[in-house]
Amino acid sequence: MKAMDLERVSSEISEDNNNELKVLEIDPYNSEERLINGYTRDGSVDRYGKPALKDKTGGWRCAILLLVNQGLVTIAFAGVEVNMVLFSKSVLRQTNAEAANTFSRWMGTAYCFSLIGAFLSDSYLGRFITCVIFQVVTIVGLATLSLTTHWFLLEPRGCGKIGSLCEPHPPIQLAIFYISIYLIALGNGAPEPALATFGADQFDEEDPEENKSKNSFYSYFYVALNLGSLVAETILVYIETLGNWVLGFWICTISSVIAYIFLLSGTLRYRHLKPSGNPLSRFAQVIVASMRKMNLQVPPNGEGLYDVQGSFDETNGMRRIHHTDGFRLLDQAAIITPEEMALMSDNVHNQNPWLLCSVTQVEEVKCILRLLPVWLCTIFSSVVFIQMLSLFVEQGAAMDRSVQNFHIPPASMTAFDIISTTAFILLYDKLIVPLYVKVMKREPKPPSELRRIGIGLGIAMVALVISGFVERERLKHASNNGKETSSLSIFWQTPQYVLVGVSEAFVYVAQMEFFASQAPDGLKSLGMGLCMSSSALGSYVATMLLTVVMAITSKNGKPGWVPPNLNEGHLDSFFFLSAGLTAINLGFYVVCAKRYQGITLEKRHNTDQTEVIH
Repeated sequence: MKAMDLERVSSEISEDNNNELKVLEIDPYNSEERLINGYTRDGSVDRYGKPALKDKTGGWRCAILLLVNQGLVTIAFAGVEVNMVLFSKSVLRQTNAEAANTFSRWMGTAYCFSLIGAFLSDSYLGRFITCVIFQVVTIVGLATLSLTTHWFLLEPRGCGKIGSLCEPHPPIQLAIFYISIYLIALGNGAPEPALATFGADQFDEEDPEENKSKNSFYSYFYVALNLGSLVAETILVYIETLGNWVLGFWICTISSVIAYIFLLSGTLRYRHLKPSGNPLSRFAQVIVASMRKMNLQVPPNGEGLYDVQGSFDETNGMRRIHHTDGFRLLDQAAIITPEEMALMSDNVHNQNPWLLCSVTQVEEVKCILRLLPVWLCTIFSSVVFIQMLSLFVEQGAAMDRSVQNFHIPPASMTAFDIISTTAFILLYDKLIVPLYVKVMKREPKPPSELRRIGIGLGIAMVALVISGFVERERLKHASNNGKETSSLSIFWQTPQYVLVGVSEAFVYVAQMEFFASQAPDGLKSLGMGLCMSSSALGSYVATMLLTVVMAITSKNGKPGWVPPNLNEGHLDSFFFLSAGLTAINLGFYVVCAKRYQGITLEKRHNTDQTEVIH
């Protein structure tokens, strides 16, 4: 092998038929050689940093451990999440609007932390170590919340049920409570994009069979998330609604510990993709280099621009990205001046990265810029989801929840959302796609990720309209005794929860697939982080929207649309307003989706071929 390849060679000692030892040299960047010797061809390595053997690493054995981990982690997080509104009202004595905003800010922060975790996993820590570190933070936060609730918050004893308020709390106790829940937000939000991408890493996308499993993993990942939520939103919700908050929070803590054990149990068999370095510095280099060469003319069709040669980028085996039109100002960063050409001809490889960048490095920035409009347009689907977990629950708490002698916890109605989401995902390939093809009378090609996101946004809009009509019906049956009650059954909420679930199945699974496929090789977790952080903006938009609406509608002594007593307000008008804004957002999304240009990657097994991913 050439001297320049020696650093990329790993050796394995084996004994031949004559009991003589010989060294088998495997080039991790030669996909054909890796195939012959039973190694993965996507650049993944084992825990020792050597090329990963297919039969000894990865696959569904590892992926299932990660799916179980995700399910148990979701039970722990959702056990706190799903009843946060009722906890804020009953224990912290907050109003409906205050409780909804507390929940929205907390959820938004949790999703913001996903960007931090994605950055650390792609740049420095790697996906596995990111999960290992931050899941410990979750355990610490849950244990602190459990102890705080037991020692301080439930005073007098027996308070915390619906209609039974606890005593006011001093600032120090509230501070400890908020520290604990934001530790939980950090510990759950930061590793989630890394965990989803790490699970997909267990499959070699260059192997046709494993690539099918890789594409299916994101669907199963969301199913695991929903099954964990189902347990939390039925069993834990019932326990906590009865006022047994301490028991519910300790169950969440134990679930997170068991999840951590499952994560660590696959340590010896996981496949890893090495961190690619700080993307922020690479992006900054492109911006600075393009600004320093503003006076230079970009050659037509990108011909003659500087790029790294070979089937892989020299950094950790990342594929090259071919030049695309658009954002031509950034292409100036890859223009080679005569001085730089002279240095290369003299075999001097110390060119200034702040003056000359490769086409692949420039295209990384372009890819992220092209993703941003789509990312921004998915915000209102998150607004619907946040409203389901806050305002839908408050709406249900003001309805008739009795079934004979049993009272249904209002948050447990989210089970209809989870069941519809899970059923839809599992039936999608076998029933939904064939039906879609038959109705649309097109070739047997399933709708793209972008089209599925658009369909999901449309369904979310319909769900909000239905919830508005349900609220109007609830108000017709509202009591006149000054209490926040209505004789309308809580099961009237079922259609809106089911539609939100179908919307989630369309939007969130398609989002994960889309951002994972469109992000460059070294930024997969960041792409997943973008996907999940759209929920953060959705949470903040939900908070801002509710705050503005209350400020406008509560003037001149009026109670506003979402007052402490919903029977005195107009929650239906708020739902209709949200539906209208979602419709406007859908219009912008259609424009962005039609203008989107997919990433163009070089195939690993042949440097002369490219793979365009839309």
